[in-house]
Amino acid sequence: MRFKFHILIASTFSFSIIFICYLAPRFIDILNYFWPLLVSTALFLVAVVVFDRISPLSDSDDKSAEGLLDYVAGELPAVQFVETAPEVEQSVKAD
Repeated sequence: MRFKFHILIASTFSFSIIFICYLAPRFIDILNYFWPLLVSTALFLVAVVVFDRISPLSDSDDKSAEGLLDYVAGELPAVQFVETAPEVEQSVKAD
């Protein structure tokens, strides 16, 4: 028998799938157990869609997001340096 191992593996796999399907609970039982979770998820998704439809779009979305993107990217905002008076620099160096 040339395909002895192939037939053995295929029959073992088929038997295990049939056995698992025989022991598994029915779909209605699973649905009865998880119906509160499914209903709450559906209500949450409906609320998300409703809030998306009724919320107004703002024009400044791009500008407000730029600061967040710069922060995440690690780019520091441009800092303007002020020239200090020479006497202040000398007093700082003397200390």
